[in-house]
Amino acid sequence: MAGLKELRTRIDSVKSTKKITSAMKMVAASKYRRAELTLEKSELFQKKMIENIKKVLQELKNLEEEKGISFVLPKMLVEPVAPKVYALFVLASDRGLCGGYNSMIAKTAKKRIDELEKQGKTVKVFCYGKKAITGLKRFGVTNIEASYPNVIKKNLTYGEALHFLHDVLDKKAQYNADICEIVYSDFLSGLSRTYSSKQVIPFDIKLNAEDKKINQVGDAYYTYLPDKLSLLENLSSMYIRTSIFEILINSQASEHAARMTSMDNATKNADDMISSLTFKYNSLRQSAITTELVEIVAGAEAM
Repeated sequence: MAGLKELRTRIDSVKSTKKITSAMKMVAASKYRRAELTLEKSELFQKKMIENIKKVLQELKNLEEEKGISFVLPKMLVEPVAPKVYALFVLASDRGLCGGYNSMIAKTAKKRIDELEKQGKTVKVFCYGKKAITGLKRFGVTNIEASYPNVIKKNLTYGEALHFLHDVLDKKAQYNADICEIVYSDFLSGLSRTYSSKQVIPFDIKLNAEDKKINQVGDAYYTYLPDKLSLLENLSSMYIRTSIFEILINSQASEHAARMTSMDNATKNADDMISSLTFKYNSLRQSAITTELVEIVAGAEAM
């Protein structure tokens, strides 16, 4: 009967674990839905911001071609000629139990670091989230300049995004970085996400062949107030803020989705284990009862 007692203890333990994973799944699902809704709104705004910047850039390009002049664009739009120092900001979570989310962030960052170092670049790494630094150290990354926890709170606010942007700008100035990139998870759906390194300073907005007619709306044309360069400066400043916010909300939505999926799988595994242990418990109990009955019958016949 000692085996039965151990199985009962094991079943109770798995049931307790199932309650925890189920509760964590519900909490993650609630946070995920809020983050997804915020992301949907920010993506539309970001798309319009890029469209407006392209309109002004195309207009300036047309003027340059017509008058043979050259405009000095805002610093945020000017790509360095020969960048040497890269600042890499790695966004991960503060907690685990979210599947391979944190390990994929660390793996993506390690891959990007190796790519840049092979090109002879100097890479300064800054970790945000407790799991970022542990993941990178596991991959043997040693050039970590600083690490910060709790970059993304429960419900991301625009103010937090601005605080993070100020930190990025401070690190750029402090380490004389030519280019700043952020390693994060780009949210696609509840079950799908991509991991990449995105250049944020200077941000990469390029005109293509399709943008030549971006300012044409029938017979109408655009006018700009204030002047085009001042407008481009204002749009650039606004775009970098919204871009950072979108990166953070993508990261937050991806984390919650990963945790929701992970806890759902853990709950299902607990159900399977409970079923298996219960079957084993009932089989062992039935065998013990049968053995006792046989012993009783044998004893009665012997008398």
